[in-house]
Amino acid sequence: MTTSPIRLMLLVLLLAVVALFCTLVGAAAGLLARIDGATYASALLRGALAFAGSATLSLALLTFVLAVL
Repeated sequence: MTTSPIRLMLLVLLLAVVALFCTLVGAAAGLLARIDGATYASALLRGALAFAGSATLSLALLTFVLAVL
């Protein structure tokens, strides 16, 4: 089965949006942790955890949407 170029382009654009969203979530979580008084290492770990969690949920949702289409 061949995949149309439009579907592939849509997938690439959605992956770019997911990556941008997850990066912003991780940066915001790290910044909020640092403002709350956490050390730099702890704030970085909290930001990384938020990035990983949002990436997991976003990619699971994207997989579900693409399976339905």
